Amino acid sequence: MTRRTLAGALLAGVVACATGDPERGTSPPPTGVVSPPPPLPITTWVDLENGTMPLVLIAPHGGDLTPTDLPDRTCAGCVTVNDANTRALALAIATAFDVRVNRRPFLVVNRLQRRKFDGNRDLVEATGGHLPLEPFWNLYQSRIDSAVAGARRVHPRALVIDLHGHGHAVPRLEIGYLTSAASLRLADGLLGPLVAQSSIGGLHRAAVSGDSGVVLLRGPRALGTRFRTLGVPAVPSDVDPAPLVDQDYFNGGYNTSRRGSTTGGAVDAIQIETHYAGVRDTPESRFAFAEAFVTALLAYLQDHYGWRPI
Repeated sequence: MTRRTLAGALLAGVVACATGDPERGTSPPPTGVVSPPPPLPITTWVDLENGTMPLVLIAPHGGDLTPTDLPDRTCAGCVTVNDANTRALALAIATAFDVRVNRRPFLVVNRLQRRKFDGNRDLVEATGGHLPLEPFWNLYQSRIDSAVAGARRVHPRALVIDLHGHGHAVPRLEIGYLTSAASLRLADGLLGPLVAQSSIGGLHRAAVSGDSGVVLLRGPRALGTRFRTLGVPAVPSDVDPAPLVDQDYFNGGYNTSRRGSTTGGAVDAIQIETHYAGVRDTPESRFAFAEAFVTALLAYLQDHYGWRPI
């Protein structure tokens, strides 16, 4: 059921409750009594849009729903601040693919606000230990699994992008492969073997471009380099190979680890942390970045996966 259809069904249900339905044996509430709206089913807390290309886009931290029956997460170390406008950014990217090449990525969007649920954590931290949320965590993971399976039906290999937003001092994309900042600062000869255990370890072994090791992280056809040539600074890339010692950097989280190819396999995962100004802050910025994203990913998928829209 699409979101539009589901929303219509929910609205129809509310109207039926308000006006009564003789065929169902219901009657309107007494005059002056306002019935509370029915609780939203958990299926409306996560959006899944099927795609037509071997790309899955996850937006785990841009939700806006705050059901009152869900407690705020209070676990030790829980991060509850949203990545502002990342849901809107993901939707803009999907639309840009559609307009440009008549293809869409598979899209999975967590609609719950982060203080209620974290879409990039294991069960306990994601739910804050609130047991009634476990079915939703399972549903959310199953929808990502479904998207990945769908992407692989399009092409033998697939790529998962986990889309985030950061507030670090340096305004650039942070491309995360589960490779630490300290590792990225190593010399090429030491860093190269570590790529086999990164979230694109499978690509390291099987890229149709023949690129592997350090070249996949900061060579001319690396994802960060693709963005950099389009005017969007990124690390790692050819001109910005690693964060400096005193610079913050996110290298990937639960989604990247669970879906990536650290031990091989046909599905790779990359976390992209976007800066705010000029990328997420306005509709115009989101449109411009979405256009750059489409250009970079189409080249990346053709270079390394041998896929292009027909």
